[in-house]
This record gives sequence, C-alpha cells and structure tokens, in this order.
Amino acid sequence: IDFGTTSSGYAYAFTKEPECIHTMRRWEGGDPGVSNQKTPTTILLTPDRKFHSFGYAARDFYHDLDPSESKHWLYLEKFKMKLHTTANLSIDTEIHAANGKRVKALDIFAYALAFFKEQALKELSDQTGSEFDNSNVRWVITVPAIWKMPAKQFMREAAYKSALVSRENPEQLIIALEPEAASIYCRKLRLHQMVDLGTQTTQNGFSPNDNVGSGMTQAKELARRNRQSRTFLVENVIGELWSELEEGDRYVVMDCGGGTVDLTVHQIRLPEGHLKELYKASGGPYGSIGVDYEFEKLLCKIFGQDFIDQFKIKRPAAWVDLMIAFESRKRAAAPERTNPLNINLPFSFIDYYKKFRGHSVDHALRKSNVDFVKWSSQGMLRMSPDAMNTLFKPTIDHIIQHLTELFEKPEVSDIKFLFLVGGFAESSLLQQAVQNMLQGRSRIIIPHDVGLTILKGAVLFGLDPSVIKVRRSPLTYGVGVLNRFVEGKHPPEKLLIKDGTRWCTDVFDTFIAADQSVALGEMVKRSYTPAKPSQQVIVIHVYCSEKESAGFISEPGVRKCGTLRLDVSGTESSAPRREIQTLMQFGDTEIRAMAIDVSTGRTVKASIDFLSH
Repeated sequence: IDFGTTSSGYAYAFTKEPECIHTMRRWEGGDPGVSNQKTPTTILLTPDRKFHSFGYAARDFYHDLDPSESKHWLYLEKFKMKLHTTANLSIDTEIHAANGKRVKALDIFAYALAFFKEQALKELSDQTGSEFDNSNVRWVITVPAIWKMPAKQFMREAAYKSALVSRENPEQLIIALEPEAASIYCRKLRLHQMVDLGTQTTQNGFSPNDNVGSGMTQAKELARRNRQSRTFLVENVIGELWSELEEGDRYVVMDCGGGTVDLTVHQIRLPEGHLKELYKASGGPYGSIGVDYEFEKLLCKIFGQDFIDQFKIKRPAAWVDLMIAFESRKRAAAPERTNPLNINLPFSFIDYYKKFRGHSVDHALRKSNVDFVKWSSQGMLRMSPDAMNTLFKPTIDHIIQHLTELFEKPEVSDIKFLFLVGGFAESSLLQQAVQNMLQGRSRIIIPHDVGLTILKGAVLFGLDPSVIKVRRSPLTYGVGVLNRFVEGKHPPEKLLIKDGTRWCTDVFDTFIAADQSVALGEMVKRSYTPAKPSQQVIVIHVYCSEKESAGFISEPGVRKCGTLRLDVSGTESSAPRREIQTLMQFGDTEIRAMAIDVSTGRTVKASIDFLSH
C-alpha cells in the first residue's frame, strides 16, 4: 500500500509468480488532466464520525452535499503530513477536518488502511475465484525514509487498529521506505521504461527534441497505451541500465511526492544486485503541496486572509473544487510555456466574496497589486506562466538547495545516476531545475510511470526484504547508565556516592551512532539486571540525538525518545543475580528488540515504544 500525502494506491504479486506485479484496478471517478492509477488520499466521515468513503468517492459525495449539510460531515485530505510535522507524536494526536472539527489521527489512518484492505482482498478474491484469506497476505506499507521512529510506529499501530494485521503476528506487516522501494524497482528498469534527460531521448525510437517536456509527453503516451494492462513484468535479470553499472557504482534516488522529498544514496553490489546505503536518508517537507500553499497565499494577497479563512469554513466543498481546478493547471506549468493558465473560480466563491466585501471579484483583482493575475470575463483567474512558476519557486528552491548540500558530502561523490521518482517528478519545472543544478555530473533518469515506481518497488521489497544489506542510522541512539567516577574525566556535579562507591550518573551509553553503517540483522547487545529480585518489569529510557556522539544524556540536543520494556515476570530463578541479555536491531526499516534470561536461557518479552510519553 502506497499511502501518500496526496494520492494512494496498492499493488500486489503472487509469490509463485514474483515477476508479475499487478497494480490496483481502476477506481471510479477521476480528474480531467490527471491520469494515474492512484486515488486521492481523501476520506469522508458521517456527522456521527463513522467511515463513509475514501478517494474520488469521498470527494464527489462531499461535493454534492448541500452546504447546510456538508458542514456537519468530516472531510479530510493531505493529513499524512501531520505525522511528519508533529514534534511529540502520540496515539492521541488529532487532526482537523475541513469544517474545523478535530478527529483522532489514529482513527483516520486506521479507516484508510481498513478501506485498502477491503478493496485489495476483494480484488484478490475476484482474481483467484474464491474468498481470499487475509492471513495469506503479507502487507507492505510505504513511508518516507526521513520519518522518525514514532511516525513509523504510528503507521504500525494504525494497521493493528484496522485489523490489517494483528499484534500477535507483527511480521505480517513490513514498513518499507519510499525511496528504497523506488531504488529496488529502478534496478530492474529496461531502457524502454524510462526517459534519460541527459540525452533527451526517450528510449522508444522517437526522435530526440530540444524540449525537456517532449520526452515526457511521449513517455506519457506510451504509459497510457500500457495502462490498459495493469500487470507489469519485471524481468528477473537486472535491467539493461545496470549493464552499464559496475561493482561499487553509486546512485541517488530522489523521491518527490506530495508532502515530502526524500533522498537515498545507494551503492550496488554485484552480481546479486544487493544494495548498500552510503549516507543517511535526508530530505524534508518540500513536496508538491508546497505549491498549493503558495497559491493559497496568493489568493489571500488578492482577496484578503480574512475572506479566505471564512470561505474555507463556510463553503468547504467549493474550496475543494477550487483546489482541484488549480491542481490540473499546476500540472500544465512548464518552463517554456507562454500562454496564460486559466483557473475556474467556483460560482459560490464569486457570490460569497460579493456578500462578504460588498464589491466584485474583478474589483479586488484590479485594486490588488498582483499584476500577473488578471480576471477574465468568463469567470476565471488568468495567471501568466511567470505567476505560476513563482508559485513553484520556494518549493523547488528548497529541493535544489538540499540536493546541492547532499552532493557536497564526501560520501556522495561520483554519482552515476540520479533517479527522479514520485508524482512531483513529472513536473518539467522541477526536472529542469535539477538538470541545471547537476550540470551533467550525473545522468538523470525518470521511469515512465513515475507515480507508480514506489508501489511496484514496495511489492519487490515485500517479496525479498533482504535485498538492502546495509543501512545508515538516521540518529544516535542510547541509554543513560552509571559508570565508575573518574577524577578529572567526569564533571563533579555528576558524582553519586552509593554504598561507599563513587558513580558518575547520566552517562550516555551509545547503541548506535548517527550515519553509522548497520548491516541487516546486526545486533547491539546489552545486559541488564533487575534492581530487586521481585521486580516484574524493567523499564529503560532510550535517548537519541542528531549528533554523532554524546557524552551525557543531559547534553543539549539529546532527548528522550522511547522506552525499552523487559517483562521479567515469571523468570525468578535461584541464581543470585538475574541477568537479562537484550538484543536490539537497527539495520532494518524499524528498530526492534528481543531479550533472553541468561541463567535459564528463556526468552523475555521485550518491546521498544516510541509513541507513549
């Protein structure tokens, strides 16, 4: 399941034909000028907060409600970003619906996953001709690589709540990182499945052309012809592109989505084509919704923030309409465009503005000092191409700045290819900016069905999660411990004298350092002893830091981020001191813990929690 900020979808493969990836069947609804296999990430709840619909269905139903009714319904979109932007995310974090009411984020995510589960199982049952049982499915949910552990755990909790998988069987769900999934798929690309921006040829026997967009247009045409079939064959060989890659070659995957831009640096290990991460995942909230916010700011500048705020709450469905109209024009923006882009203003916008201000929309446009947006007598906003490009600028500037900084890192030298994936990668403005920045240092490759790259890669990852052998830890993790106090080394304020022994408190015991390489399955071992024999549970606070090293848990930049719980009930033994050996795994997409009672060899229930505060 690719659960995106702006759009979502699913794909699947049967384990007995792993090279056949099926993308989900066509959804009802759809937008003019936006052809893709995914559905908008929008959800509608009834006034009594029950799930009503998802995707186009939710949008259309909400749109057709009478305004007096619609203000009681809860409509949510672009809510995934809340998991990225909330500093102390918890199970109780809330999000706002379009009518301003608050709902629990966990419920919304669980409703969405339950919806996908139902759709996918229905399709699998139709495919196989009999009721398909959920226990025969391994689920993969994609998340941005730059997400911190609480957000990943939140997704897992939502999956438990939605009954996608049960807590008793956690390995039935894998969390996949979006750019990693894309990377796995890109390794398999054949030359006819992509556009090479450097040579300006799409590899389809079409003639090259000076215009960046033309390759994409042909690619889209090809994609449209292929779209009739929803099954993609991934050849078992490593794609032709890789015939050019030698052992140890490096490439970057830049996943540009609706909410975030995520960059991963991989090195290929031949002959198996295993991947090794060379630098910790980086990026930020620079997705395409940044362009929507700029459009909203422009509207506030012309019509006044007070009016826009009121309009969104009083006419929420018309606001959604306006943003849909903007979306299709946003996709028409291009570097060489000379003719203006027209955006339909909903009638209720024009009408409500007159009521609100006492003068007309065209009056507002005339007296605002925004000169590149005009009023057309047909009831449209006419934006000059420059005006549209200005809306893209802040977001694209962020992306380019980030890419520039990444390429200056010593680990990121000699990059052979840059893969542009994700829905925002279709933007020719973004493509051109990346080309100008790289100046031919790397070849820029864009897979044809760029919005589905992650989905297909996530299926491949679910079939073989061990393909990524080495990752880099995004943060430094550790716990606070007592060490013997050493004069001159330890600060006097950390001295603690207990039973005549001098201890230094708050020492940061590092499990793993930020940007350290960790192999898949590599374990960090520590032993802990219960303070008193009767103790039932050991609770250990886990601390993290962006810095590569920390001496004390009290240092600036070090924060408590989770708890390690060891359930030692029922392990009482005659041994004088019970030693619990804890094993933590950091080389996977999620951090995991297990533990053993050394004297009895029995497994102790261990869990790491990043969500409860």
